[in-house]
Amino acid sequence: MRTEIRTVEGARAAADLRGAVLTGLDLTAVDLRVPLDGALFLGCVLSPATQRRADAAGALVFPHIPDLPYEVYRSHLYTPAELFADFDPDRPESYADTPDARVYRHSRQQGHHPDPLHALAERLHDHAITEALNEVLTGAPVAVMGGHALGRDTAGYRRAVELGDALGRAGFTVLTGGGPGAMEAVPLGVRVGVDEIVLKELAKAPKFGDSPESIGRWLAAFPELPKTDGPRTIGIPTWFYGHEPPNPACELHAKYFANSVREEGLLTVATGGIVYTPGSAGTVQEVFQDYTQNHYASVGPPAPMIFLGREFWTTEIPAAPLVRHLARGREAERWILVTDDIAEATEFLSDYAAG
Repeated sequence: MRTEIRTVEGARAAADLRGAVLTGLDLTAVDLRVPLDGALFLGCVLSPATQRRADAAGALVFPHIPDLPYEVYRSHLYTPAELFADFDPDRPESYADTPDARVYRHSRQQGHHPDPLHALAERLHDHAITEALNEVLTGAPVAVMGGHALGRDTAGYRRAVELGDALGRAGFTVLTGGGPGAMEAVPLGVRVGVDEIVLKELAKAPKFGDSPESIGRWLAAFPELPKTDGPRTIGIPTWFYGHEPPNPACELHAKYFANSVREEGLLTVATGGIVYTPGSAGTVQEVFQDYTQNHYASVGPPAPMIFLGREFWTTEIPAAPLVRHLARGREAERWILVTDDIAEATEFLSDYAAG
């Protein structure tokens, strides 16, 4: 296991940096006269003397990449405050000036086949996000999947808030896809429960359109939420779908460039199980990606798959019967539930967590 150093003081105090990983440090004023064999410098700025010693010791130096609107070598997840910095609620159009919007525009400019420099930068960023996510996750998180198009003024949104409330009361850390709709409603419920005043205010901006001003009005309607003792709600969104802003309800966001990495990662880290609320093609894709992991036990023992909405998942989009058929006679079979009852779903997850 490599030692990770993320402060200049830590680098200065180290007696041996062989095999260490140093991230995002300005070391121009630090003359590192310690062993550097196999060290990895990610986005660090080195003094000429340290650069020579690093080269002689066979250390790997990945330089800072200039002119990017994001940190390549991040050591922590995003907060909504960071993603929405420079947003002025009195000027909804100012959403276009936020880091989130700027990164999305930059990513779009690169197209589906970015040049090698930008492709490398995005992949290094996504790797750093995965490392940061693994550091904050504890226990067996539960994920909730569902549609992004769910309006804040709908019964479905309220029901998703009720689900989040139940999961929060049960003590779960809750993951979502980090976007709007159900992905916003669930963490909102985890953090404040079913608050009628909050729901009434949010209903005034039920959805957003394509323009920054429309997204800004949607964002401005969100209330300030109380702080918690630790991250209980984490969103895992992607700039691949950057026209959907990340929601302000999650305490942290692990935001990726590559949607495939993001989806696989979200399903893998939800070791406490996944609740599927009604959604469209993306949610259905996640159902079968998740079941494939459970079918082959490729990332650990099968975890709960809960289809919340019996009519939707058995008749309208009959994914649940197919998953049950595939699981017949396997360990995964006992951890599949189709229900309309939030309390039953929560108890099912609690039974699994209890072992």
